Amino acid sequence: MNYILRDENAIYYECGYSSDNALFLCLGSEKWLITDSRYTLEAKEQIKNAEVVEASDLLKAARNILRSCSVSKIYFNPREWTVWAIESLKKRLPHLYFFPKPDFSHKKRMVKSSEEIELLKRAVQLGSEGFDKFADYINRYGLGNSEKLLHFEAKAALSHKGEYDLSFDPIVAINENAAKPHALPTDIKLKSEDLLLVDAGIKYKRYCSDRTRTVFIKDHISFELDQKFSSQKIQKAYDLVRKAHDMAIEKARSGMTGAQIDRLAREVIESGGMGEYFVHSTGHGVGLDIHEMPYISARSQTVVEDGMVFTIEPGIYVPGEFGIRIEDMVVMQRGRVEVL
Repeated sequence: MNYILRDENAIYYECGYSSDNALFLCLGSEKWLITDSRYTLEAKEQIKNAEVVEASDLLKAARNILRSCSVSKIYFNPREWTVWAIESLKKRLPHLYFFPKPDFSHKKRMVKSSEEIELLKRAVQLGSEGFDKFADYINRYGLGNSEKLLHFEAKAALSHKGEYDLSFDPIVAINENAAKPHALPTDIKLKSEDLLLVDAGIKYKRYCSDRTRTVFIKDHISFELDQKFSSQKIQKAYDLVRKAHDMAIEKARSGMTGAQIDRLAREVIESGGMGEYFVHSTGHGVGLDIHEMPYISARSQTVVEDGMVFTIEPGIYVPGEFGIRIEDMVVMQRGRVEVL
């Protein structure tokens, strides 16, 4: 297949190197990474199975290669290209048909190699250690601090004080703010007997981790799954989310669709009378990107196979009161789910 890529992670997957200003061309067995002079030395040291082309005008360099190879059709992912860039290429290559193929790189990357799974396991382990460091901070200094300060300290703890990049900006939310699945930090201050939701992850050799825990603030907290809340309503909701999380992990099988796995979790929360408060999908794939295929949602007809890595993250969000989410990354192995 002939294709052209612009997304950094898609390029990295193809040749082991990428930068914030690069294109990747694959024409049959021939492959080129086109980048500018800031990156060529590093690219030549790290690249695999491709030729490095240095250029100040990446589109012009790509056009020259495409013209010289006389191909008639090339695929691109319309989600990673601007209309202007594709039209610029088309105008100067009238003989070439640009064929939009959404997410073809994500589809190619859905089944992870054993090496990728080991990298993801290490990312998960380091992320878990970061959660422990953040728990230590909360136990020593957390009470009385705002979400904004806790968010700052979470970034320091999760990144192991800057040793690792974060997968995404962490979510640190107290009580009613946790009812927003992607809450932004506020001036709300942490008090004893509050609910605290933390969603965060790190990158290890570019591969992401993703984890969420919801905890009850008392004398000593940990981000373990067993949590006891003073409010009966919150405890009921937490127990439902925990049961949904565990049920999906226990019952998911290779050959199920994303929708069928989503249903395993959703039925638990619906049967507990809180289905209207489960407002997002049960999970998503994780790899070089924090959100990849397969998607574990009510609409997903993707068949989940061995080697696919994804999250299980059911939640309940009661507006103005509280939000609960429990999330772990899993891999489908030998027909069943294994928590990473």
